This record gives sequence, structure tokens and C-alpha cells, in this order.
Amino acid sequence: MKPNSDKPPGYEAKPADYFELAREEMLAFLPPHCRRVLDVGCSKGNFGKLLKQTRNLEVWGVEPVAAAAAEAATKLDRVIEGVFNAETDLPPESFDAIFFNDVLEHLFDPAAALRHARTLLKPDGVIIASIPNFRHFQTLWKIAVLGEWRYQDCGILDATHLRFFTRKSILELFAETQFTIQKLEGLKPFFSMHPSYTQVWKIYRLFGWLPVTRIQEMRFLQFAVVAGKQNAK
Repeated sequence: MKPNSDKPPGYEAKPADYFELAREEMLAFLPPHCRRVLDVGCSKGNFGKLLKQTRNLEVWGVEPVAAAAAEAATKLDRVIEGVFNAETDLPPESFDAIFFNDVLEHLFDPAAALRHARTLLKPDGVIIASIPNFRHFQTLWKIAVLGEWRYQDCGILDATHLRFFTRKSILELFAETQFTIQKLEGLKPFFSMHPSYTQVWKIYRLFGWLPVTRIQEMRFLQFAVVAGKQNAK
């Protein structure tokens, strides 16, 4: 179905493997009671396929890129081609979990997306999201020390990112949209140990041992969030 085929600019130039990631590390955040799941920005459906292989689940997807949506439709129970918004043809209060795996940062209005997702969740349903950490030490080093801000095909400075998040702003976003965060964990510590950045991480380790949350969180490339409705009983 195509309720809204408009998509954010820049996706046509993405490398082919951009839509292939299965995000296996996000499986552990799905609560055991879930039976119907929505994957927003499902790409080619590899994550949803993995969900179906490991759990007895019905998996729906929403994907704005036509070619990726077509492939996802061969793997998932139902796929809607289009941008996730209030016009998307999805049944209210029908999902146990809604995944946003590296999706919220691509949206013009992440808060609006979460508010709409609220209407699609069952009373005890959860949002599960992976969100890039803008305070990742390697990224801040490039910007603050080297004076570089170069957009890339993927990663924290992905050229299609419209929003940037820190741990603090993630907390604020979910509070603003009336969700209670149940888990907030860092993913991929000390990511990208390319030889050219080995010294950068050695510098981080000089003060990274300090028991200060704002310093320790800088080692994570992303944060994983699990959040439920504030008024859930």
C-alpha cells in the first residue's frame, strides 16, 4: 500500500548495503509477551525476518524506499510503502512493540512520530529505538579538535540525518511525548577502532574511567531505548 510515497531526500544515493542491516543487537530489547510488532523504516526487512525466525511473531513494516519495501514484503507479514505518519494505514492500539532502529534522527518531527506511535500501541506496548549518540567521543574529536564536519553515507553524521541526539535529549524527547523509559543502554562502545583513531580512544581512556555518566556515555555509538506509555496500567 502507498498512503504516502514521499520520502526524505538523499536516499537514492545510499549504498546498496545501507538497507541490508539486520540489527541483531536489538533483538534482546523485545519483551517476551510481544506477538505483533511494527518495524518503522524496515529497509529490506532483514531485522523483521530475524524477529520472525527467533520469536513467534507477526511483523509489519513501514518503508519509504520503494525497492526496499518491495523486498521487505517478501519477508514480513505486511509492508506499507511510505513515510510513517498519521496518514499511514495502520490499526490503532494493535501493536505490542514498535521499533525505530536508527529512524527518529531521519524524521522532520520525531516527537510527532512518537505521538502517532502511541496511538498504535496496545496499553502495555512499548517503543524500542536505536538512536545515534552525537556525543560519541570520536565524532566530538573530529568536530571540536580537528574542526571537521563531513557528512557521510551512514553513521552519526549521515547526510540524511535531520536531527541529532544526546542521552539527555533522548530522555527529554520521550518525556515530552508521554513515555516512561524502561531501559536506556549504550550500544557499540569504542566503535570503529580504525588505526587512525587508536590514539583518539587512548586519549578518551585517560579520563573515561571517571565515574561521571556524561563522560562514560561518550564511548557509545548509539543508545537503545525501551519506553512504555506513561498512563499504562
